[in-house]
Amino acid sequence: MKIYYSFTLSLICLLGFSQNLEIPIDTAYVTSHTTTIKGQSVSYSANTGFQPVWNSEGEVTASLYYTYYKRTNDKTGNKRPLIISFNGGPGSASVWMHVAYTGPKVLNIDNEGYPIQPYGVKSNPNSILDVADIVFVNPVNTGYSRKVKLADGKYADDKEFFGINADIEYLAEWINTFVTRHNRWESPKYIIGESYGGTRVMGLALELQNSQWMYLNGVIMVSPADYKVLRVGGPLASSLNLPYYTAAAWYHNMLPSELQNKDLLEVLPEAENFAVNELIPAIAKGGFISDSERKAIAKKMSYYSGLSEKVILQQNLDVPNRFFWKELLRDKTGQTIGRLDSRYLGIDKVETGIGPDYSAELTSWLHSFTPAINYYIQNELGFKTDVKYNVFGNVGNWDRSNDNVRDDLRQAMAQNPYLKILTQSGYYDGATTYFAAKYSQWQIDPSGKMKDRMYFRGYRSGHMMYLRNEDLIKANDDLREFIKNSSTNGKAAKY
Repeated sequence: MKIYYSFTLSLICLLGFSQNLEIPIDTAYVTSHTTTIKGQSVSYSANTGFQPVWNSEGEVTASLYYTYYKRTNDKTGNKRPLIISFNGGPGSASVWMHVAYTGPKVLNIDNEGYPIQPYGVKSNPNSILDVADIVFVNPVNTGYSRKVKLADGKYADDKEFFGINADIEYLAEWINTFVTRHNRWESPKYIIGESYGGTRVMGLALELQNSQWMYLNGVIMVSPADYKVLRVGGPLASSLNLPYYTAAAWYHNMLPSELQNKDLLEVLPEAENFAVNELIPAIAKGGFISDSERKAIAKKMSYYSGLSEKVILQQNLDVPNRFFWKELLRDKTGQTIGRLDSRYLGIDKVETGIGPDYSAELTSWLHSFTPAINYYIQNELGFKTDVKYNVFGNVGNWDRSNDNVRDDLRQAMAQNPYLKILTQSGYYDGATTYFAAKYSQWQIDPSGKMKDRMYFRGYRSGHMMYLRNEDLIKANDDLREFIKNSSTNGKAAKY
C-alpha cells in the first residue's frame, strides 16, 4: 500500500496542466513503499522533485530534478549512510543506476541485460537501500533538470554549468543545500559516479571538503572516465586497451586454444603484463622500432587480441578501439561488437570499413530504459509533468580544460584519513576499459602511501555491469562491503 504526500513549494500545479512548459523551482512529492531486500522487509519513502541552484548573488539559475530514497524502518534514522549518485556523459541522466543498479526498482530485462516486453520495472532484491539511503541527482539538461529564466528574462551562461570545474562547483553547492534541508550532516557520506561521473566525483571529493566543509567516507567510481587517459591517444592510452581486447576476444571464442581453454581471470593478468612491460615501449618507438621487434610484438598482440598479425601491422601496432569492434568478427560472422558492452552484436550495412555503423548495446538498452523511467516516475512515484525526460541532454561545448580531478582526489584522501575509494569495472567495456580504470587508480597516489584505502572490483559484463543479473548481485554486495569497511566505528580521523 502506498501513502501519498504532496508538498507544493512553488509551481507544482503547473506540472501536468500548464500550456506553457515551466520548470518548477522547488517542489517535493513523497510516496511511501515497502520492498524486500536480501530477504528483509525494507520500508522507505521516495521523495522526488526539484531543488534550485543559486548563483553568487543568490539568484536562481537552474532547478535540478532528484529522487531521494530513505529507509523508514531503521532506528539509525538520519545517521544512516547517505549515497549521492551521479551518472555521466556528460549530459546523461541518473536513470541508468537509478532503475538498473542501486535503487529499489530495476528494469524488466532478462538475466543477461537484454530488453524484454512489456517494458517497465520490477523490485530490486539487491538494492543497497537496506544499508544506505540514496539520492539520484540529474545535472542541468539531464532528466527534468533545466536552467531557469533570470529576472531579466534571460538564462545564465552555459559556462556556469557545462565544464569539468563549473559542474563540480555548482553540484557541490547543491549537495550542501540538500544535506542541510534533509538533516543529513551526521550521516557517513558517499558519492558514486558512473563513466564521466567518475571524473565528477573525483573532483567533488575535494570541492566538498574545501568549499563546503563536507568530509566523505567514500568515493565510488563505476566504469570511470579519466580524461588524462581517455581519448588522448599515444602509446600509453593505446596499450591500456589491450587487456580489454583479450577479454572481448575470449568472450567471443576468438583467442588461441591455449588461452581460450583457461578462465578469463587466468588470462587477463598475462595480457596486462604484456601491455605494461612490452606493448607501451614498443608503440613508443614509433617508426624507429626494428622490423624484428615490430613483428614479434604484432604476433603477441594477435595472440592476446584475436586479430590477425596482418591487420595489427597495418595499424602500426596502434589498434583503435573502433577498428577492433568492427574487425574482431569480420571474417567469422561479419557482425560488429558493442562499444559499452562487447558481448552485444550488431549488423552493419557492409562488412568493410573501420568502425561500426551504430552502438549495438546502447540501442538495445534504450529499448528498456526510456519507457521504464517515464512509466516509473509517473505511475509509481506519482510525479507528473509534460517536460521531457532527457536520458541524454545537450550540454554544449563541454569545457575539459584545467582537469586536475585525479590530484584533487589524492588531496582529499590526504586531508581526510577516513576517505576510501572503490572502482568497479566490467571486463567487456570498450569505452572506459577496465585496465585504464586500474591504471587511473594506480596514478591517484604515486607515493603508494594510501593504496591500502583503494579497492578495485571487476565483473564479467560491460560498462553497466549491473545489467547482468549475476553482476547486479555481486556489485551491490561489493558496495555493501565497501560501506562496511569504510565505517569509522568510532575511530578518530588521524594517521
